[in-house]
Amino acid sequence: MGNRLTKIYTRTGDDGTTGLADGSRVSKSDLIFVVMGDVDELNAHIGMILAQINGLTAEKLEAFTTISISLSTVQHLLFNVGGELAMPEYIGISEAHISWLESEIDAFNEELPALKDFILPAGSTLVSQIHIARTVCRRAERQAVNLQLSNKEAISANALKLLNRLSDWLFVLSRYCAKVEGSKEVLWDKTILTRFD
Repeated sequence: MGNRLTKIYTRTGDDGTTGLADGSRVSKSDLIFVVMGDVDELNAHIGMILAQINGLTAEKLEAFTTISISLSTVQHLLFNVGGELAMPEYIGISEAHISWLESEIDAFNEELPALKDFILPAGSTLVSQIHIARTVCRRAERQAVNLQLSNKEAISANALKLLNRLSDWLFVLSRYCAKVEGSKEVLWDKTILTRFD
């Protein structure tokens, strides 16, 4: 990571391959790049959540200060997951990171009413964006499991744990943000479909 990028395009990937940190060239369709892409997409969605929070009025923004710091931390952790995938010798995710996510989940949950109904991935723009990130996180985790099944060395156990815990964190965050912004959660309503009976 000490190298400075001075040229963005190299043309070396025009043949459908790309380089890993060890200098080897691998097909861009390789499962490792599927996982990298999903993690990168997830990170971009987290960035969109942060952008929406940063666009709030100063009065509302103050209530989201801690959440913004947590989202930034998550973005850095996801970047480290990408680093681990690109450089197998690099350790970017530790048990301490997973414990931090768990403590965040517990802290958010303490502020929320007990969940008695299923929640639909809907609501305010912010809450909906968090649900989008959650679903992308689940996809990244599924692909990461596929990667581990095909190559145990390709992804660390802690990176897998992080993705698993992160989807839980995003679910609880969606509920917590709905509470902080004063919006309503959209609950599954079995009566909606009775008109088809």
